[in-house]
Amino acid sequence: MKNPWLTTLSLGLISVAVLAGCSQADGESDSTEQLSVVTSFYPMYEFTKHVAGDRADVSLMVSSGQDAHHYEPSAQDVAKVNKADVFVYSSEEMEHWVSSLLNTVENKDLIIARTADGKDSTDSHDHNSNDEEGYTSNTLQSLTIKGVAGHYHTGDTIELNAELDKAVDLEHWHWYTRGSSAEEWEAVSGQGGSTFEFEAAGESFEVRAVLFDDDHREYAQSESVEIIIDNHTEEAGHKHEQKSDDAAGVLTISGLADHYHTGDTVTLSAEAQEETEYNHWHWYTRESVGDEWQTVANQETNLFEYKAENGSLEVKAVLLDDEHGTYAESESVSVIIDDHENEDPHIWLDLVLVQEQVNIIRDALIEADPEGQSVYEENAKAFNEEIQALHKEYETALEGAENRIFVVQHQAFGYIAKRYDLEQIAIGGLSTEVEPSPSRIAEIGDLVEQYNVPVIYYQQGANSAIAETVAKETGTETAVLYDLEVLSEELQSQDLGYVDAMRENLEALQLSIQ
Repeated sequence: MKNPWLTTLSLGLISVAVLAGCSQADGESDSTEQLSVVTSFYPMYEFTKHVAGDRADVSLMVSSGQDAHHYEPSAQDVAKVNKADVFVYSSEEMEHWVSSLLNTVENKDLIIARTADGKDSTDSHDHNSNDEEGYTSNTLQSLTIKGVAGHYHTGDTIELNAELDKAVDLEHWHWYTRGSSAEEWEAVSGQGGSTFEFEAAGESFEVRAVLFDDDHREYAQSESVEIIIDNHTEEAGHKHEQKSDDAAGVLTISGLADHYHTGDTVTLSAEAQEETEYNHWHWYTRESVGDEWQTVANQETNLFEYKAENGSLEVKAVLLDDEHGTYAESESVSVIIDDHENEDPHIWLDLVLVQEQVNIIRDALIEADPEGQSVYEENAKAFNEEIQALHKEYETALEGAENRIFVVQHQAFGYIAKRYDLEQIAIGGLSTEVEPSPSRIAEIGDLVEQYNVPVIYYQQGANSAIAETVAKETGTETAVLYDLEVLSEELQSQDLGYVDAMRENLEALQLSIQ
C-alpha cells in the first residue's frame, strides 16, 4: 500500500515543477516578443526587413496598386501605428500624409525614423517636442467648417469656410473630398484658401479642410462634414432636366496620371459608354470651382493634349449631337501639377544615400530594442555591403560612356543621373494608356533625332501597346526603369526585390548609356 504522505509530496513536487515550467515558458515568450515596426511604402519596408531580420514584425502601409504621394491613412493604419514601436518613412516631400498621421497618433513611445535625413535625423524629429510656432506638433489645432446647408441640388455652388479659433499667419490650405468613409481622401485642385467653392455633382460626399505651416506640416484640421445632394426627384417643382432616353450617359476619361510636372503634356481620352456616330467634341478647363469653364481651342476630338502650366486645373469632356446639343458629358477630373517644391523625393534610388537610410533605420531599431543591437548592426552592415557592391557595378558599367543621355516617360530618376554623371530627359505626360496624336509623336520623334535616342524608358509598363506604338513610330526601343515606389507584380511574381530591380535598371540604362 502506498504511503499517502509520499503521494501528497510527489503531487506537490510535480505541481511546483509544472508551474515553474509554465512560468519559464511565459518568460521566454515575453523575452522573444517581436518588435512592431510600421513602414510607409515599399523601399522603406524592404530596407527595414533587411535590418530587422527575425527580431521584428515589419508591416507595409502603401501596398501595390496604391500611390504613396496621395495615400490617405485609414483608421486601421492609425491604430496600427498607435501600437507600434517604430515608424519608418522617407520624407514629407514623398509621403505628404505623414504629418497628419503623426499628429493623429497618441503613441508617446513611438520611435520615428525619417530616412531622408542625415545620420542624426532620428534625434531631430521627435514628434512630441514643441516647435517655434508655440504648438505641440503631435496635437493638431481644430478647424471649424461653417456654411454647410441641409442639402444641395446638382449644379449648386457649395460655399464653405474653415475657421481657426485663433489668428495665425499661415495661408497654406488644402481641401479634401471623398465619396464615403470607405474611400480615400482626394485633394481638390484650385482650393488654396480657407474658402471652399465647389459645384455639386450627383452624389453626396464628405469634405474636410487642413491648414499647413510654413514647413508643410499640418497645423490644424477639421472634422469631416457631409455634403448631401438631394434633387427631390419625386417631388413636384424640384425636378431637374434629365438627359433623353437615347443619351449615352456620362463619358469616361482615361489616361490621368497621379500628378504632372510643369511643362508635361497631359494626354487624356474620353469614351462614351455606348457606341455612337457623333464625333463633335469639346474640352473644357478651369482653375477652380468658382471659375467659369473655358473651351480649349483646337481640342475637337476625343483626345485631349494640353501643356501643363504652374497651377493645377480641372478638365471635362462634352460630346455634342448633330444639333449641337449635349449628348454626353464627363465628370470633371483634377489634373494635379506637383513639382515637389523643386525637391526630388526619389532618394531611395541613390545607392550611396540608401546606405545612410539603412543606418537611420538601424539606429531606430536599436533605440527601440537595445538587446538586439548586435543583430541590427550585423544585418545593416551586410545589406550595406551588398548595396555598396551594386553601386560599384553602376560606376564600372557607366564610366567612360560617350552617350550619357537617357529619355524617360516620367521625371523620377534624377538621383541616378546625378550620382553617375548622366542626363535625364523626360517626355512629360507620355501615357501608357492613351495613344498620342500624330503631332505628339512627331514632337517625340524630333527629340529622338536631336539626341540620337535608342530607347525610351517607361515606368513598369514598357510592354503596353501604346509604348510599342510610340517606339515603332519614332524608331526606338522601349525598356522598363523601376522607380520602386511600389514593387511591381512582375517582380513579385519572380520573387525579386530592391537589389534585383536596381540591377535590372542598370542593365536597361546600358541600352542608352554607351
